[in-house]
Amino acid sequence: MGKGGGCKPSKKRSPRTAIDVHDPPDRKIDSPTPAENQSVARQVASQGSNAIKVIRKVKIFIVFYSMYGHVELLARRIKKGVDSIDGVEGFLYRVPETLPRDVLDQMRVPQKGNEVPVIGADDLVDADGLLFGFPTRFGSMASQMMAFFDSMSPLWDQKRLVGVPAGFFVSTGTQGGGQETTAWTAITQLAHHGMIYVPIGYTFGAGMFKMDFIRGGSPYGAGVFSGDGTREPSETELALAEHQGKYMAATVKRFA
Repeated sequence: MGKGGGCKPSKKRSPRTAIDVHDPPDRKIDSPTPAENQSVARQVASQGSNAIKVIRKVKIFIVFYSMYGHVELLARRIKKGVDSIDGVEGFLYRVPETLPRDVLDQMRVPQKGNEVPVIGADDLVDADGLLFGFPTRFGSMASQMMAFFDSMSPLWDQKRLVGVPAGFFVSTGTQGGGQETTAWTAITQLAHHGMIYVPIGYTFGAGMFKMDFIRGGSPYGAGVFSGDGTREPSETELALAEHQGKYMAATVKRFA
């Protein structure tokens, strides 16, 4: 499986911290001396191009379910924000569809291309941070995304996602349809895995306070109003999604 538009990142993860979690809290980490720094510099210089191999970008997986395309538009704008932070790269993934094609045809759901690959639960361990996007169904996540979270049980049993930063972005049909509750009710999934929930708060600034236009999104994450399915995301909604990507990338970079 590849990332959206490229190859799949390596299965090998590097440690999130250089300090052993078993070190006593009062352990002091000595700074390297100038002589030690010069020694490291000489080693890097002697390795030439091979030294580049030790540099790894922080990886954020943007995992989403999008029936009519609204959540996908947010996901792509979020990736743009993630990729704008130096040393961080975003990867787009879909979760598996659970409805048969004939049912989707009756619902007039457009066919999905192969540009964004489908992800399996086991692949999540490759990420340094996760952003999950999904539409609402009566105030909580769509069943397709819930089925994906259900498939993550082995990761929960093995504690593979403990400490991983994660956040949400959503789509709802109406202003009172669950922009906040859809993300709010999903937090329990992260809590049971021991993951670290990263909301955006009001970091987007004045755009989150204006009342003169319709806008999705909340302190819990970016959002879009889809209406009857024909409404396109506004530029403000897309800008908020891009902001969430930048905010998440900067936060995960600090952890990693």
